[in-house]
Amino acid sequence: MICGSTSAAWSGNRMDTLCCRCARPLEPDEIALTRKLINRGAVRFFCLSCLADHFDVTEEILRRKIRDFREMGCTLFTEA
Repeated sequence: MICGSTSAAWSGNRMDTLCCRCARPLEPDEIALTRKLINRGAVRFFCLSCLADHFDVTEEILRRKIRDFREMGCTLFTEA
């Protein structure tokens, strides 16, 4: 899973982080999950769909993992 050269783009007056595989705008939990599952110091991130494809699991499994990590107190995940 190799990303392109950039994973961010300007949208209006703020910078949106994009999935480095499909270029979809990302939610904070998708950024946190990339950091949790791939590399804590990641600077390129993946959407839930691309992460599910990479790990060969469903998006629902990843949503449950986000919930589990949040309940465990992982500071990468903000409160919903």
